[in-house]
Amino acid sequence: MAFKLPDLPYAHNALEPHIDEKTMQIHHGKHHNGYTNKLNAAIQGSDLDGKSIEDILSGVSKHAGGVRNNGGGFYNHSLFWSVMSPKGGGTPSGDLGDAINKTFGSFDGFKDAFSAAAKTRFGSGWAWLIVKADGSLAVTSTPNQDNPLMDIAEEKGTPILGLDVWEHAYYLNYQNRRPDYVGAFFNVINWEEVSKRFAAAK
Repeated sequence: MAFKLPDLPYAHNALEPHIDEKTMQIHHGKHHNGYTNKLNAAIQGSDLDGKSIEDILSGVSKHAGGVRNNGGGFYNHSLFWSVMSPKGGGTPSGDLGDAINKTFGSFDGFKDAFSAAAKTRFGSGWAWLIVKADGSLAVTSTPNQDNPLMDIAEEKGTPILGLDVWEHAYYLNYQNRRPDYVGAFFNVINWEEVSKRFAAAK
């Protein structure tokens, strides 16, 4: 069963001015679509055909580089679209808000840690908020299209929030100003969705 490119849960221009329409069109329609098609080609006819993306990534070290790169690209972007919303921003509440305050001291403490992970990731990659095996939260980052579900990840866990810091994610609007893009992301985070992922991961 082939993987399918998920529809965006909002219009291409819905996240403006923080993320522009043209970037969303290219990012979703070209980049994410490309990862999806190449992942399907990489697993077609193999024992991975029919497995969930999470199962594939958990043993990714055993598979060809095309599975790692394109499987990561498929999963990471699918999560990325869902954790943003035109009605996003603000701060998390409930269990997630409590866990963030406990782990990072405050929401500002989390924001600083997550921003640092995103801004200091050299080259292309992602910043993550993850739930570790013991249920605790951590901020981490990965290179390229890797993610914390992969058995090769330095810090493993279930991603509940991710920020794409590949240049294709922001260059049209922000050029080399990655910190401005990272700051803008906090205006579109869908904390309701992140909270649901936190509850499921625990």
